[in-house]
Amino acid sequence: MVTPATSTGPAATLRGTPVVPGLAHGPAVLVTQEVSAAAVEAFGDGGFADTDAAMTAYDAAVAAVADGFTERAARASGAASGVLTASAGLARDPGLRQAVAARAGTEDLLAAVHGGVAQFVDVFTAMGGLMAERATDLLDIERRIVARLVGEPEPGVAQPEVPSVLVAGDLAPADTAGLDPELVVALVTERGGATSHTAIIARQLGIPCVVGVAGALGLAPGETVLVDATVGTIETGVPDDEARSRVEADRAARAALASWTGPGRTSDGLHVELLANVADAESARTGAEAPVEGVGLFRTELCFLDRRDEPSVEEQAAVYADVLTPFAGEGRHVVVRTLDAGSDKPIAFATLEDEENPALGVRGLRLASSNPQLLERQLDGVAEGARRSGADTWVMAPMVATVAEAADFAEQVRARGLRAGVMIEVPSAALLADRVLEVVDFLSIGTNDLTQYVMAADRLASDLAHLTDPWQPAVLQLVARTAEAGRRAGKPVGVCGEAAADPLLAVALVGMGVTSLSMAPAAVRAVGAQLAAVSSDCCADAAEAALAAPDPMAGRAAVRALVG
Repeated sequence: MVTPATSTGPAATLRGTPVVPGLAHGPAVLVTQEVSAAAVEAFGDGGFADTDAAMTAYDAAVAAVADGFTERAARASGAASGVLTASAGLARDPGLRQAVAARAGTEDLLAAVHGGVAQFVDVFTAMGGLMAERATDLLDIERRIVARLVGEPEPGVAQPEVPSVLVAGDLAPADTAGLDPELVVALVTERGGATSHTAIIARQLGIPCVVGVAGALGLAPGETVLVDATVGTIETGVPDDEARSRVEADRAARAALASWTGPGRTSDGLHVELLANVADAESARTGAEAPVEGVGLFRTELCFLDRRDEPSVEEQAAVYADVLTPFAGEGRHVVVRTLDAGSDKPIAFATLEDEENPALGVRGLRLASSNPQLLERQLDGVAEGARRSGADTWVMAPMVATVAEAADFAEQVRARGLRAGVMIEVPSAALLADRVLEVVDFLSIGTNDLTQYVMAADRLASDLAHLTDPWQPAVLQLVARTAEAGRRAGKPVGVCGEAAADPLLAVALVGMGVTSLSMAPAAVRAVGAQLAAVSSDCCADAAEAALAAPDPMAGRAAVRALVG
């Protein structure tokens, strides 16, 4: 349900974590996502003859909800498609059904659904890390199942009638992926961090977004607000003339970005590869139209989230070739990440069940320790896809923690005639970056996971959003250490996490020695234009300022002052 805007309140400022830069001014639309209490009361116990009848109704509701996610995933692309597909799988989860069925014999069906979901929410929340983020998705699934059972439309975010600022406690992937950037001019949430699903999809859609804003739901319904998602503020009581002037200036600056066509260079000619993050053939075709020099992160696991059985080498080769082909020739290359399955991206044919802490468990490259053939077949598929497409194909492994792991992986990749690298997400790999580079051809820093592991902070927890900020000096110290190792070895070191899409942070990353930045295609022009406006010396000064800052906000302010 959407509460429309009607008023202007007194001057006040709320603060949160900025994740997609931009300014927006408009009425605040407060989102509530509950099923009608009257419909729930009218449904009562459902009047089912027995448990089997109740579970038949449950199965029908689940099928409708899961099919809805699948249909939305088919219309979406990239990260949005991936998280929607994962939500469809979560709705159909047999463990969830079992938990509901166990209660349905002694409780009415709605209570059984609530209890079953609550059980899994508690488990996921206790796991922390990326799994905790699935709790929001589960609660969204519960609301949708209940709505189907009681005969109501599934809850969700209705598009506002006029351009508005959407304010919510949190948003599920199904809500965020369907937003119209022409009508939703900014997103503000009380929960979530810089790498939450809401933030990632908002960046893909190009919607200014601020997360972790304490007190956001305390805004008056309809209050006119000015969102500055570059610095992370939500202001009320700003005079309309002033707000319009600031927004128009921001729009003019963003419009100028459209004329930037690449390649990535600083004002004095330092080359920085700007690359696209892709997840499937559609997002690859979209990415190829952007001013990029290739792909810095092809998330292969997102192609197979809905598969119960492992695809054959031939099936994989066909999928990979479709993604690689748009980037064949023209000096472009594609970095393929092997399956990053596990944690928040469980894949039925790959991941282990019943891990106590999947975020720190058997995920990524670690899957190969118990199932080496899984990796071997994927590498065979990648090699065949590269042969068919003719694309310059690099391959990297996620969740590498030791030099020995990197060396073993590199040997397998090179045996197939491909260039080998690893991701730097685990702090141990960053600390040993110089030794890792002795056995691989390149490194790619995944700032999302690196930040979470360095700061020991769940990226979903809004009260820890200040810790899961990639501007944290401790995280940047490891980024700088890794980039310096690359400089000494004469090998490329890129960043493919959400940090790469922040134009201001990009300046500092280049100053640290990062040679490529990979991001959602929608973010490329903003980053490229920002780099074109500064010199390599300015980048070096920005790196020094960010590394010396006491906290993320101070780092942003210091770099902003240098950039001007």
